[in-house]
Amino acid sequence: MRALAIGGFLTALLLFAAVGWAARRDGARIPPLGDVCAVLMRAEIGPVPVGRIVLLGFWWWLGWHFLAR
Repeated sequence: MRALAIGGFLTALLLFAAVGWAARRDGARIPPLGDVCAVLMRAEIGPVPVGRIVLLGFWWWLGWHFLAR
């Protein structure tokens, strides 16, 4: 089971790297991660910065999921 989980994470890492590489090619239709984060950070509903709250929640979940023991 441990090997399956490690294999899944390695596959996700390789796919993430492949999409990042494809986004940086000339004429790519895929936006780079920095552009996606910039659009997310500007997202607001009225005076509430929803994008920043979502990004903070994602980082909190990621840290809790991988670093809390």
